[in-house]
Amino acid sequence: MEKADQSAKKPRLEPPQNTRVKQEVAAHEGTEGGSAVVAVVAAAGTGPRVEGAIKMDMTLLHCPLCFRPLKPPVFQCQGGHLACGGCTASADGCRKCDPGQAFDVRNTAMDAVVSAARVECPHGGCETHVAYHELDAHRGACPRAPCLCTETGCGFAGLPPTLAAHLAAEHAWPKLTVQYGKMYRLRVPVPSRRVLVGAGDNGSAFVLTAGALGAAVAVSVVCVRASAAPSPRYTCQMWANLPAPAGADGGKADVALAKMKVESSTSPGAVVAVDELASFLMVPPRYLVPGATASSTAVPLTIRIDEISSSSS
Repeated sequence: MEKADQSAKKPRLEPPQNTRVKQEVAAHEGTEGGSAVVAVVAAAGTGPRVEGAIKMDMTLLHCPLCFRPLKPPVFQCQGGHLACGGCTASADGCRKCDPGQAFDVRNTAMDAVVSAARVECPHGGCETHVAYHELDAHRGACPRAPCLCTETGCGFAGLPPTLAAHLAAEHAWPKLTVQYGKMYRLRVPVPSRRVLVGAGDNGSAFVLTAGALGAAVAVSVVCVRASAAPSPRYTCQMWANLPAPAGADGGKADVALAKMKVESSTSPGAVVAVDELASFLMVPPRYLVPGATASSTAVPLTIRIDEISSSSS
């Protein structure tokens, strides 16, 4: 692995003599079952940390019962085998010991190791180091997580603005540019399902989806980004007015209205309006209007997207 080979050329780092030494480990994901690991060595209370790269098999930091990365508290059996705290409560005993020994000894040294072992986020441009056992959670929340094109046969992946440009240019998704807090009227064609919505000055992109819900149409909006991204947050109001019949006297029209928090998705084209992921506006069939062709229909929709400030959220 390149990083490990480069680090091998660095001079050996020796801690000062006659001092207590604190050691930490920071890991970088590798190939062939191993990883480049940064070992952080500092003389206790005497100076700055010193980093050097080594290579190790990261499966050594995995629980043998659930096969996931160990995280504190870590326990061991009398034979010295390790397991994570979540597994020890339900485990009958160590599988490597005969007879199986209980995991009844807290291994505080391994607690320190797995707390200090840090891996660099694999998403380009993030450059964040997180605890190895927290990597999966970080991947889902990382603002640099790639979003996927779900068009059949297309394997494109990129950051939200890049994916939005790709969908508009390569797959001819219709696009609407809006400003937060303003109302926009549009006709969403049925069965053509998806409309790109670009909003605000922060490059956010949304996908509006219209899907069948029996004879009705369900309309939802999702934000194109990491599904667990903490901020910013958005709300969306959508409503459809029942078209007035010919010769009507101009009385109040029926309205289908919904206000919802906007959920996020890294695969927005795969999200259908009736998924558990998204709230939606249900539009009865009598609200639909003629579409662009004689055989098509459309939803006469008014939409407003608001960005929730950090203080109000």
